[in-house]
Order: sequence, then structure tokens, then C-alpha cells
Amino acid sequence: MTGLVDGVERIAVLRANALGDYLMAVPALEAIKRAYPGARQTLLGTAMHAELLTGRPGPVDDVVALPPISGVSTAERGHPAPDGIFHELRERGFDLAVQIHGGGRFSNPFVRRLGARVTAGLRAPDAGPLDRWVPYTDYHHETLRFLQVAALVGAVADGLEPRLTVTDRDRAELAAALGELPAGLVAVHPGATDPRRRWPVERFAEVADATDRPVAVTGTEGERDLVEGVIAEMRRSSRPATPVVGALGIGGLAALYERCDLLVANDTGPRHLAAAVGTPTVAVYWCGNLINHGPLSRTRHRPLISWTTACPVCGASGVDVRAERCAHNLPWVTDVSVGMVMEQVRDLLTGEGRWGNE
Repeated sequence: MTGLVDGVERIAVLRANALGDYLMAVPALEAIKRAYPGARQTLLGTAMHAELLTGRPGPVDDVVALPPISGVSTAERGHPAPDGIFHELRERGFDLAVQIHGGGRFSNPFVRRLGARVTAGLRAPDAGPLDRWVPYTDYHHETLRFLQVAALVGAVADGLEPRLTVTDRDRAELAAALGELPAGLVAVHPGATDPRRRWPVERFAEVADATDRPVAVTGTEGERDLVEGVIAEMRRSSRPATPVVGALGIGGLAALYERCDLLVANDTGPRHLAAAVGTPTVAVYWCGNLINHGPLSRTRHRPLISWTTACPVCGASGVDVRAERCAHNLPWVTDVSVGMVMEQVRDLLTGEGRWGNE
């Protein structure tokens, strides 16, 4: 069964993982909100989502920050749902509960226990059913996957790329941390959660030098060595880069990217963040990740694709998602050259007149 659900006043949507994962779900969240304009849409997320979205215009009306629950809000084992959480959530009286979190092995039982009249979402072969579901399959772009779920409850997309509103509070945070920023700023983000997705820091440095623009190198506190590595490898002395490490929350980082003419990055949450605030991006992707997480448009966003399909050390396959991962953490994306990246950087930095209204 598909189509609108009658009498919906409260909607729960489960998407309790990282920043980029949330942003890829925004088109589906917007579609659901548009289909049920009078309903209150609650994101079942994490403390990060609550900090980012509370008071921010968008499709999410409020956030429930879930505690660590294995398979739901954390990948770590040994965190069962705490006593009382389902009672608290059922008290909210959800009419519709939507699972756009993953295959459903753990998340579908969680969603079924919310007490909603109708449940909808994704279902892998090892997951239990919901009232309405679509198969969860490998190598399917996440945004399109979630829009299929939204369609189960009568919601239709109005755009494929995510959008995030930058607020005055975000801009004030940026100004307090970094002061006045120069015009023509380019950002570089060398980090990524998986070391295999990280383009070498010396190549980011070469790109940063070649832009001949003021440069900000961004990263989390855990990526400080990568940020410092890029700056150390840069060769220009007249215009040193600015490190931005742990100085901004996600909102402040969004405001920084909003001020940039371009972000050069790996496949990582900050690339999605920059795109969501309207900043063009050039990013290095491993081919398998591009299928699931790459930009869906190319006017402002240019992915450079590594076609390496096996570990450079031991030859273990990377395209078989069910195979056990090898222990090597060397980059898989080194076949993307500086020249390939710079071709797209120059095109985006000089091609504003061609972008139209995308």
C-alpha cells in the first residue's frame, strides 16, 4: 500500500547517524513535510542533530536526541534501548513513523515499538517488515533511496540536493571565532572518517597553492594533524592558509562555507554541508562511495572518481560490500591527480556566469 495516510498530526522519522547522512535525507524530509503540512515532524536523531536543528528553519520541527542504542543511534555493541524510552516516545502519539536509517535489522523493531498507526521504511533481507516498505539494496544513492520511502506515504520530491538555512546565530559564531574574512576565500577539508577515503595532504596543499586565493583549511579536533599537514606542505609564503580546527560548531562551519567561493574536500560530511548552503564543491571519491553518497548534480559540484577496486596492499576487494574489510588503512583514491582536481577547481572559480539558478 502507498499513498497519504489519513489523520496524521505527528510524524517520527528515524535518522540517527552522522552529518552527511542527515543532509542526504533532507529532500525526503522536505517531501514528507510538504505532504503533511499540518503535521509536526520529529527527527529521532542524536545530540548533534538537536544542536544543529533546534530553532533552524527547515522540515524538522523538533529533535529527540536518542541515547546510544546499538544499531539505532550508535554502531557500538552493548547498548540496549534504556528502560522507559519506548514509553516516553509512545506518549508523543505518533501517527506515522518512518525509518530512513538503514536496512532495518535493528531499526525496524525499534520503529515498530513507537506505537504509530502506520510504519514505513527500508527492509534488508535480514530485517523484519514494516507496514509499508521498500527493499534495501546495495549501491543505491541514499537520497533516492529515502525518496522511495517518502513515496510510500504519498510524498513527492521537490529537488534532489539538500538545503540548509544559515542563521544569524551561525554567522555570529563565525565572526566571533574568526573575525572578518577575506573575499574570494577557498576552503580545503582534508579529513574523512575512513582513512581509505583521504586524498594525500600534500596534494591538497598543491591545490591550495595553485588556487592563488585566500585559503581556510578545516577539520575536527581529531583531524588536526591533517589540517596542519596541509599547511606545512604549502609552499606559498605571501598568503598563508588559515587553520580552522575545532573552532566552530556545525552551524558556524556552515556560515564559513557560505562565505567561500569553493570547497575542495574528500567524501565527507563537510562536503555535504557546503553544498547544502550553496557553495560549489570539488571532491575526491572512491567509485563505490560515489554511487551511494555523491552529488546528484554537476553544475556546481564536481566529483573526481578513483576507480581503485582493491586494497593497494593486499588486493582485498572493495566492491563486495559483504566481504570482511582488510586491516590496511592506506588511501584508495591516489589515482586522482592534482591536475584532474585543478581542472574542475579552475572551471568552478571562473564559471559563475554559467550556473543559472541551480
